[in-house]
Amino acid sequence: MTAATLPAPDVTDRGFWASQNVAGPLAPTLAAADAERGTPWPQTLASQYARFFRDGDRTVYEGHVAARHARLTRATLAALLDPRADRIDEVVDGVLLLCEQSTWCWAAHDDTFDRFGRVTPTVTEPYLDLGAGEVAAQLAWIDHLLGPALDERAPGVRWRLRSETQTRVLRPFTERRDWWWLGVDHPIMNWSPWIQGNVLAAGLALEDDPDRRRAIAALVAEGIAAYWASLPADGGVDEGYHYWWQGAARALEAQDLLGFAGIEPGPEALDRIRATVAFPHSMHLGGDWYVNVADGAARPLATWPWNVVHGWALRVGDHVAAQHAASYRGLPGGLFDERASLPRAVRMLAEAATGSGPRTGWADGPSTAPPLVGQAFFRSTGVAVARSAPGSARGLAVSVKGGHNGENHNHVDVGSVIVAVDGVPLVVDAGKPTYRAGTFGPDRYELWAVRGGWHNVPRIRGVEQPPGQEFAARGFEVSDAGPWSARLDLAAAYPVDGLEHWWREVTLDPAGEAVTVEDAWSFSSAAGAPDGPTAWHWLLAGDVTLAPGRAVVRFSPDPAAGRALAIAWDPDVVDAELDVRELDDPELSAVWGEHLTRLRLTARAEAPSGTFLVTMGPIGSGPQEVA
Repeated sequence: MTAATLPAPDVTDRGFWASQNVAGPLAPTLAAADAERGTPWPQTLASQYARFFRDGDRTVYEGHVAARHARLTRATLAALLDPRADRIDEVVDGVLLLCEQSTWCWAAHDDTFDRFGRVTPTVTEPYLDLGAGEVAAQLAWIDHLLGPALDERAPGVRWRLRSETQTRVLRPFTERRDWWWLGVDHPIMNWSPWIQGNVLAAGLALEDDPDRRRAIAALVAEGIAAYWASLPADGGVDEGYHYWWQGAARALEAQDLLGFAGIEPGPEALDRIRATVAFPHSMHLGGDWYVNVADGAARPLATWPWNVVHGWALRVGDHVAAQHAASYRGLPGGLFDERASLPRAVRMLAEAATGSGPRTGWADGPSTAPPLVGQAFFRSTGVAVARSAPGSARGLAVSVKGGHNGENHNHVDVGSVIVAVDGVPLVVDAGKPTYRAGTFGPDRYELWAVRGGWHNVPRIRGVEQPPGQEFAARGFEVSDAGPWSARLDLAAAYPVDGLEHWWREVTLDPAGEAVTVEDAWSFSSAAGAPDGPTAWHWLLAGDVTLAPGRAVVRFSPDPAAGRALAIAWDPDVVDAELDVRELDDPELSAVWGEHLTRLRLTARAEAPSGTFLVTMGPIGSGPQEVA
């Protein structure tokens, strides 16, 4: 193996690291690193770790882990810009703190309590999870980038980080092949490429035995191929846009590293890659807003590595996906994701500065306008999206969710509708709450943001949709012969006695600037008495005013938001009330502001068959174009 163990210049390439193309974008990082050097490092304490098993909190411990990673990333980049002694010492301190950390696994993933009844890490039984993979990759990139400087300043530190990575990551990966995230008794999901891509980086940089290095690469190649094979042919991702970046994008990054190691994807994998690179731009509403399903945020709280999408889009010939990725080129803060990932930062920096990544083009040309495609339909996951003015965020955009209620990171949302005005969603999905112990336990569906009562679906005769794969949409079809429409039957998503059909048809009329949602239902003659009234729920973002047969929503938290949205219905058949949900969850309030409001339209009578229509359209004035 040559000295170039990973695809980026190391500290000895002063022509690269001392260039203005690198130093300019990293100036804020350098200032932050210099300011915090000499101050105490974030500490990961046993009491913080144990909280997950005691009271369910995982944010305090993981927050300190993330802060430690972020500081070490900044220290590494500062040392690359100027490898003077005090900056190298800062990196060494951070590396040794990671090596002395009892576990690299996050408490929420560790099996120490289930296996041993312990609320502290079991150091003799390292668990290979997302957290362990992230540490291994960070150490691998530090070793590659700063190896000569570390050897000169702190002989022994590279031996130590190799020893710890072997014990905690590389041997568990090669010697234990029953990890559930490999697809053993569990469907393959985003953990698989995320962990394996990080393991591959550690293997390439830190495994000194050529045979073992080749064996690690071969195992990862097998695992990434299995992940591509698990994706639907149309590129749909049931976890949605947010987890696309932690699943498909992680697989693309792993595939880049495999290519660096001389292993290219096969034809089937390339077909899946071609399909999945079209997913992010298909979910785009406008600005920084995206269609969100499952545990996803409608407005990303991080800057994603669009250079990866751009490179693969060019390789598979999807110039629309490349155009969308290029619209993010050169934006401030584009070097980091939400975990301040050193690998993503360095690879984006190298490609942006030199165009020398796996596929050139990221640095070529100016930023482009996002394509804002007219419509998309992913039949595999039952997600359809359409906009009234293709190529512009001005106007209406609508999405309809089918699928089933047993998906990855599932929310109870079969039939849910999102409506955006001028690129800003006003009829919304709340999205991802802050994760706690109960988020993925038996009490998950007690969380208001996850359950059906707080999604844009009806409560039928007092019954909410329950979780489970058997509760699914039927007959989902999309038509663009005339105004775009999506039609699906929700009956199978509800365990309601005698319910034969509940057809929901969503129509987008560009000429009239209107979205209509019409529900048509039928019950058999043998249907029993209702358990409660039928109600239609609409979750709204911003300030809501209510009048007979009408509600108006304006997204006040965003001063750049466009026009308001009017929602209209027949006031003679339903009673309307507003339920205000104050947001005390920082992840939700960061997207939506201080509150969300549920418009609840409750039927005055329960007919065995009938229809109910809601019409939505923009009102008022706003920006002429909202990108």
